[in-house]
Amino acid sequence: MPLLHLSLPAHRLLVGRRRLFAPLTPPPSRISIRAAALISSAAEDGCDLPFPPERAPHHRELAAAAASVERACRLCVDVKRSLLSGGRKILEKNDQSPVTIADFGVQALISFELQQLFPSIPLVAEEDSTFLKSSNPDDNSGNVLIESISSAVADKVKNSGSPLTHDDVLRAIDRGGKDAVSFDSNPATYWVLDPIDGTKGFLKGDDALYVVGLALVVNGKVAVGVMGCPNWTNGTTANKKEENLDPCPGNGILMVSHVCCGTWSRHLSPEIGQFTTAQDVWKRCFVDACSVVHMARFCIPDSQTWNMIPLSVLFDSTTDESDTRDENKILLRYACCGSLCKYIMVASGRASVFFSRARVNTQIKAWDHAVGMICVQEAGGQISDWSGEPLDLAADLTGRRILYPSGGVLVTNGALHDKLVELISANYK
Repeated sequence: MPLLHLSLPAHRLLVGRRRLFAPLTPPPSRISIRAAALISSAAEDGCDLPFPPERAPHHRELAAAAASVERACRLCVDVKRSLLSGGRKILEKNDQSPVTIADFGVQALISFELQQLFPSIPLVAEEDSTFLKSSNPDDNSGNVLIESISSAVADKVKNSGSPLTHDDVLRAIDRGGKDAVSFDSNPATYWVLDPIDGTKGFLKGDDALYVVGLALVVNGKVAVGVMGCPNWTNGTTANKKEENLDPCPGNGILMVSHVCCGTWSRHLSPEIGQFTTAQDVWKRCFVDACSVVHMARFCIPDSQTWNMIPLSVLFDSTTDESDTRDENKILLRYACCGSLCKYIMVASGRASVFFSRARVNTQIKAWDHAVGMICVQEAGGQISDWSGEPLDLAADLTGRRILYPSGGVLVTNGALHDKLVELISANYK
């Protein structure tokens, strides 16, 4: 199949021992009819974006990404319904974090669709098929899992070719794995995928929040981002006074962002094939306007506590919305699992600040932050490490998988950023 690479500058990467140079947009003669049809179909399925192609150089990529993420969200919802109905569908990774057939299914679906449309753009993603292939052969659990994943993907994937085989699904998963691609020191163009951010939340009750997150990095900078959160509702932050601020009231949210075009959101479609096309369903997202630290609304990871944050020496915290706050107390919100939910909250104005502390022996992964970065930035916010330096997506030179922020990650509405960096610097050791 000829290479297809639309509206993206050249990038260089290493695959195995070969250095590949991805071409600029090929001449029309090199674009297959099938690929062109796939792109057109993806744009239609993804519904009209809230800004025209003339303003957005990566409009096609964003439309395809939005359609793929929405299908992936529907896969998650369907898998969750039957997750514990029979068979062993939950694995435990080496770091004891859970992974389900939905994680693998989402990665396979999105990887396959992106490869069909943009085969020259590599994928950096969380999962690989090692756990599936290494399952105990005596109890046939590996085959059961692969069959479950393949069935979930086949039901949702957009595929105009032959039906997907088990090997196709495993290859799609591994296309984003740690050994799939090696970069060099040059600015790179690639997709970054977190198939399910907040798997622990996915395994909880029906209203627990989790996110499918996909970003496109172009020449080392995040240019496009899509986040889908099936369980996002009016009451996500349990603050009825702010319901009118929710950019996407109702069940589920699809948030999209394009550099210089803003961050926008709408409902997730009720079912695959019921995509809405009216532009007025999109709502522009903005961070909140809070400029006083003790009046800000803070989020931290579920695995961390307020006393791990440098500001804890200056402020007590409360999780009770009705508590009277003064200059010595801040509001702390535990609304969701995973990092990307917190990015949605800041980008939509539901929270002012998200703190995450870097911890010894715990790696900070690119897919936990890349898509959130552009969604918050395009909504008017700011992201840095605790010293105020931008997050460096190329710090992991060959893999582009790990971030090394000094102290931790700070995500704010922008108005509070410099003040918080100053307070962290004065109180962090």
